[in-house]
Amino acid sequence: MRLVLRYFFRTLRLLLAPVMLIAEKLSTPQAVERSDEEQAEVDRACESLALYQFRTCPFCIKVRKEIARLGLKIEIRDAQLDPDHRQALQEGGGKVKVPCLHITHEDGSVEWLYESDAINAYLHKRFGAA
Repeated sequence: MRLVLRYFFRTLRLLLAPVMLIAEKLSTPQAVERSDEEQAEVDRACESLALYQFRTCPFCIKVRKEIARLGLKIEIRDAQLDPDHRQALQEGGGKVKVPCLHITHEDGSVEWLYESDAINAYLHKRFGAA
């Protein structure tokens, strides 16, 4: 019975993946507009961020939409398809759970922020409109 359920959900994921990706493309909002100087400053700040994600994870899609809405250039690391990113997530964050935002602070300390709502709140607080 377990085997049947496992294959059922794998098949369901395979069928829904393209639908989810198309829906993401169609519903991604326009980025906020900033002056060239402001955008350059935001881009510099984003160099210290990386998002570990799975391509078709609904929570990762939610975070990617917020990144697009805020006009951020954050490095996207696929922990599902890239074993190096998966290992880095396991070793650094302590668990292979996505989405996870890797934040390198100015003092060199590293923070691993899990949960889509927490990541979106952090991004909105740091980069959202004043």
